[in-house]
Amino acid sequence: MDRRAEDLTARARIRDAAIRLFGERGIEGASIRDIAAAAGVSSGLVRHHFGSKESLREACDDYAKERMLEVSTELATSGGVAALDPVALHPRVFPLQLYLVRSMMDGSETATALFLGAVETIEEWSEGYGIEPHDRRAYSAALAAIKLSVFAFRDQVSKALGEDITTPSGYARIGQGLLDVFSIPIVTQEQVETIRKQEK
Repeated sequence: MDRRAEDLTARARIRDAAIRLFGERGIEGASIRDIAAAAGVSSGLVRHHFGSKESLREACDDYAKERMLEVSTELATSGGVAALDPVALHPRVFPLQLYLVRSMMDGSETATALFLGAVETIEEWSEGYGIEPHDRRAYSAALAAIKLSVFAFRDQVSKALGEDITTPSGYARIGQGLLDVFSIPIVTQEQVETIRKQEK
């Protein structure tokens, strides 16, 4: 995870450990004691900084959201060039992506709001690039969900590939797979029109 100067503090180490363990095990599956051990601090220090596990979760939500928005801004201002190097991007974003997906599944309003923001971003992007889906909102929601599903099913995807997608090389490989999914049509325009006629 990319760190700034303040990230050298015990509070930041606790937060990073919580993001990693919450992402791997879910909120219920990671105890204060587990998080303290992973951060190399006492359980009392975790409670001193955050009070409760729910407060720690809220702090993790806020941090993950802030960092992912910063990364998105960086990619947008650089023309998305950095996104072409998933190995370099992996240590910065993968723990946050995994955490946010798990947090969303556990009912986090912050993570859900970030997903809705991603849907809106895809809507704007698709319109800006002249992409004309049948239903832009449904298209954007489906695209965002497909990208997130890789993390929700990371164990199954890793097993299918024979390579752990939590590693930089596995992350790069599934990223290439997603790129192919988004760029290689699986039905012709004629087939699309036939299906749409049948739906009416």
